[in-house]
Amino acid sequence: MTIRSAAVLGAGTMGAQIAAHFANAGLPVLLLDLDAVTARDGLKRARALKPDPFFTADAASLITTGGFDELEKIRSADWIVEAVVEQLDVKRPLLERVDKARGAASIVSTNTSGISVAALAEGRSDAFRRHWLGTHFFNPPRYLHLVELIPTSDTDPAVADAVAAFADRRLGKGVVVAKDSPNFIANHIGIVGVVHVLRALESGRYTIEEIDAITGPALGRPKSATFRTMDIAGLDILAHVAKNLKIELPPLVGAMIERGWLGEKSGQGFYKRVKSGAGAEILTLDPASMTYRPKQPVKLASLDAARAIDDARERIRMLFAAKDKVGDFLRETLEPTLRYTAKVAPEIAHSSDDVDRAMKWGFGWELGPFEIMDALGIGAPEREGVTGDPERVALQDTERVALHRGATTTVVGRPFQGRHADITLLRSAKDRSAVVKKNAGASLVDLGDGVLALEFHSKMNAIGGDTMQMIRAGVKEAAANFAALVVGNDAPNFSVGANLMLLLLEAQEGNWDEIDLGLRTFQEATQALRFADTPVVVAAAGMTLGGGCEIVLHGDRVQAAAESYIGLVEVGVGLIPAGGGTKEMVARAVDDLPSTQADLLPFAQRVFETIGFAKVSTSAADARRLGFLGDADPITMNRDRLMEDAKAYALERVREGYQRRQPRAAIPVGGESVLAALKLGVHRAWRAGRISDHDAVVGRALANVIAGGALPHQTTVAEQYLLDLEREAFLKLCGERKTLERIQHTLKTGKPLRN
Repeated sequence: MTIRSAAVLGAGTMGAQIAAHFANAGLPVLLLDLDAVTARDGLKRARALKPDPFFTADAASLITTGGFDELEKIRSADWIVEAVVEQLDVKRPLLERVDKARGAASIVSTNTSGISVAALAEGRSDAFRRHWLGTHFFNPPRYLHLVELIPTSDTDPAVADAVAAFADRRLGKGVVVAKDSPNFIANHIGIVGVVHVLRALESGRYTIEEIDAITGPALGRPKSATFRTMDIAGLDILAHVAKNLKIELPPLVGAMIERGWLGEKSGQGFYKRVKSGAGAEILTLDPASMTYRPKQPVKLASLDAARAIDDARERIRMLFAAKDKVGDFLRETLEPTLRYTAKVAPEIAHSSDDVDRAMKWGFGWELGPFEIMDALGIGAPEREGVTGDPERVALQDTERVALHRGATTTVVGRPFQGRHADITLLRSAKDRSAVVKKNAGASLVDLGDGVLALEFHSKMNAIGGDTMQMIRAGVKEAAANFAALVVGNDAPNFSVGANLMLLLLEAQEGNWDEIDLGLRTFQEATQALRFADTPVVVAAAGMTLGGGCEIVLHGDRVQAAAESYIGLVEVGVGLIPAGGGTKEMVARAVDDLPSTQADLLPFAQRVFETIGFAKVSTSAADARRLGFLGDADPITMNRDRLMEDAKAYALERVREGYQRRQPRAAIPVGGESVLAALKLGVHRAWRAGRISDHDAVVGRALANVIAGGALPHQTTVAEQYLLDLEREAFLKLCGERKTLERIQHTLKTGKPLRN
């Protein structure tokens, strides 16, 4: 079955965003609601959302809106997604109409978060029920990885396979097959955990701030933790999910809903944003008085100690065993949630791995419930250091009946053909002892089939001397013993750029020769990638900033994850790109000049704005618009498949007859006339107060490189000429006091300083 078009019924928060993500995948989408105006308004609201549900603004043009009076238009849709309000008496009459209007081969699914999928299809035709299943997307659909697939006993296995494959490859989703039980997997486990947390809050022993501090990154969960997450989702949604499971929420939630304090959508929930002077202040709910108060700082010793522990398993073990409020809270809330998960899992999932995947992909947990049980030694009470009362946390073996790691999910009596294991190309290679060479910053790994991988693994994959050393070693090793080289990793972020701390220390000591040597070494490394004897495919994903972007710019090709945020951001710390990034952006901008006499100023201005405003792509598709990716650079929707796709593309480049690149001998630059125009723009921005004095200093340095220096007229220069210019500008800016202040501020706060 081939899915080439889609229709989404319901233009509310979820429906409009699901339509947006179908458009991101390149599908024409029909978005219908009660009437055309309601559908248009829903799409308009989606386009205004932050974070943006669209990869690019142009993607929205693939969506056509209309009303349910035009339902006959769904006949041509390959996949129809019902996403109207979560009420059986609303969904079933609409599905009756869909049954009559759909095409004979159209797949129909519901985005219900917990209503029985089989019950929704009662009374429908046999053909409808064969093409019917649940597809539960998580909010926001673009960014949350999980889709729960819920086939019924009537679902044609080929339909389930087609939807799973499309959701995986084209929508970039992690697909988990759930049983048709209330709230399926993730919401079922999630709501039980929330109830335990709410009860702990009602006890008065913990503040909202303390609970969010415990249940955020310290526990391997998102920064929004518990109460911020509930505010984002909406307390009305929380109540609906609890109702599906017949779980009674603590009175606090009912009292908040009665007051209309639903969270972000109503302007207040557990937190409330109020205007304060020129900015805003976040207030926190005091459950005892039902009033809002200023946020309180959190001081918990075990949390402070946990920050030094990178391994999530070790960190959670330490916190769970802590003899303070943190340990008390986790034993009071996490332990019963894990007990419940082990008990109910056979009723909602096909394997314990599926439960773990659902919680990791749907709620952003670093470890799933069963992985946490393994980390805590639950089920093995003889293990020391877990708790002072081991019998209290011990789970009986019967509570994990019918669940085991690596189980094969069956759908309608046969093995499910979708993806069930993480795509772990790198990990599998390392497990079979395929590491060719390694240092503290990077490794060379044999991926098989003649492909070598260069994997970064420093903190945040920051680029230092050891990384550059391994880049050169990788290029050399690939040329000697492999057919191709892939530069990538399994981390959330490809690379955040150069190691600023090392640069700051050298600059403070006045070690200019050392900084110059480091720059030359980095330029040599990126040039080695560009002029390698074998094809080099860079697998970009997540934050790909500064030096990370420069590596992307120098690969033969890039295989980018859809969620790639690529940019040259050096101006934020008072510097300019000097690992070949400025040179490469200038060269790319003029690669397709109609003639050597063409006016270079528009091209130079575009490069200046991209680098000078530190523009970062909002997606891989947006990176093409900015010039960081080329039209020949493919995009992988599913991050888990990135290294697999990069390897395949590298081998394709080999089969195509890859030819080693040669340095550009004649890059057109504008010289004095372009330099004067760019500097005038900087001066006007400074005079208007849009940039600071030091911004102007950095801007003029950048303009000089882009223009090719103060050459008397438009001419051409070699690559090395521009490399030398950018290196000299970087060194000069390193000597500026305000640049060092910017670097210090960024290292301390993670934010840029406008001094």
